[in-house]
Amino acid sequence: MHNFLRGRLALGFVLAMSVSHSRATEPAAWSPDLGDGTYQNPIIHADYSDPDAVRVGDDYWMTSSSFSHVPGLPILHSRDLVNWGLVGHALPRLVPEDAFRTPQHGKGVWAPAIRFHDGKYWIYYPDPDFGIYLVTAADPRGPWSAPVLVKGGKGLIDPCPLWDDDGRVYLVHGWAKSRSGINNKLTLLRLSADATKVEEDFGFIIDGDKLPGYTTLEGPKLYKRNGWYYVFAPAGGVAPGWQSVFRSKNIRGPYEDRIVLAQGASPINGPHQGALVDTPSGQWWFLHFQDKDAYGRIVHLQPVAWHDDWPYLGTGATTNAVKGEPVLTYRKPNVGPALVAMPPTGDEFDAPALGVQWQWQANPSADWLSLTAKPGALRLFAQPAPKLGNLYDAPFLLLQKFPAPEFSVTTKLEFAPKADGDSAGLIVFGYDYAWIGLKRIDGAPSVVVARRTEAVKGAPQVETPIPVKVSGPVWLRVTVREGGKCRFSYSLDGAKFAPLGEGDFTATVGRWVGAKVGLFASGTTGLAADFDFFRVGPPTK
Repeated sequence: MHNFLRGRLALGFVLAMSVSHSRATEPAAWSPDLGDGTYQNPIIHADYSDPDAVRVGDDYWMTSSSFSHVPGLPILHSRDLVNWGLVGHALPRLVPEDAFRTPQHGKGVWAPAIRFHDGKYWIYYPDPDFGIYLVTAADPRGPWSAPVLVKGGKGLIDPCPLWDDDGRVYLVHGWAKSRSGINNKLTLLRLSADATKVEEDFGFIIDGDKLPGYTTLEGPKLYKRNGWYYVFAPAGGVAPGWQSVFRSKNIRGPYEDRIVLAQGASPINGPHQGALVDTPSGQWWFLHFQDKDAYGRIVHLQPVAWHDDWPYLGTGATTNAVKGEPVLTYRKPNVGPALVAMPPTGDEFDAPALGVQWQWQANPSADWLSLTAKPGALRLFAQPAPKLGNLYDAPFLLLQKFPAPEFSVTTKLEFAPKADGDSAGLIVFGYDYAWIGLKRIDGAPSVVVARRTEAVKGAPQVETPIPVKVSGPVWLRVTVREGGKCRFSYSLDGAKFAPLGEGDFTATVGRWVGAKVGLFASGTTGLAADFDFFRVGPPTK
């Protein structure tokens, strides 16, 4: 077995099971481990788009696209491919630094690939506007190296490397038509011995335009098994598409093709783009995503069987159907015991650093927050309001992913606005957004629910204030139901919550990402908002 799949333990340390604790009082409402030796899909009901993974010894490490959110390139860990914890990020800040001082929706880090070779971890990631970058680390928890530009250019996306048996290093990538005018094609490069620059460009090795029915061929992952070169790549579009596999005895082709995973009669649309991994016992599995609207691109796990050197995925692993469908439940991988884990959500703000689940909308400034100004609380320093008060392009929003189909978030806010327009609160963010919080209106603080439909287009904000006297802290809550239906409420004592706003707000996607939820403070320079906690739990009544 080649080390791009099997890997080996890095010298000097053994990677132990990591469980990410949410620091919340209640768990989120989604767990894939059914506790009886089986699991349910998705294995992560959160927006970890374009997942790629590698096994090193008994440990699995996953990364995903992160677009313009900071930090980027999340690093997740598992021992059984079902229970995943979030342990950090490989990209503390986006480069070029100046390009990401303000939100660049849909830009930044697209689909990456993670591998283990020569005692270290490698992540190749694309920025469709600048090129293909590389970061490396001896320990996937970090620190990671500064990004190295391997190949500059516009429209280069979805890179994946392969260290071949003869020592040569190859990299396959796709194309973004929006930047290059090219798509539906995959290109092969040969890299230098140190895998940091291009030595040879072999051009298109797979051309989707020559394949009946193929559109938007992208997201390639390159493997070698039993003398065959395999390119796993989705096509047909994110939501309606399918997963294909191409194989050849020569890395430059020609390649045979098969569609190996499609929605069929299942409820899982567009089974799309992911990672092939094995277990120490010889099982094979495929991680992929499903586009679920406001919840983003959530992660699924499919069994894999091999026949005649072709992979059979999903239901095909048990029925020998060439074109399998996604499974909803299945027996867990045959590995040793693993602790139940999930990516963290809530935060009590009692640690010296923010939980790893938090991301900004752009490269942050150190003076945006403090965790020591008020011990046990997060202090956000108000930042100047964007044009027309539209938070869509505000870099200072502190956000995290929707963690489950249904959940609630509660926070406690202390805020004394000084001037009309000063505001702070709890926000649900996407192309549309809504927030509940405190805002100074006509010289007095007021509890407000504010909404912007089509915020991306600069639509006006609609506010619903309530004439209640606020002289101390206020508790804010959003309850999210299936379909992204959000109901906001508030409390002045932390016990009795009153709904605010007319009906539900429906969360929406952002540019290539799902909806997010988090905190903000905007207004007079030097003004501060203190949040005592951010608690995520089951939905409230």
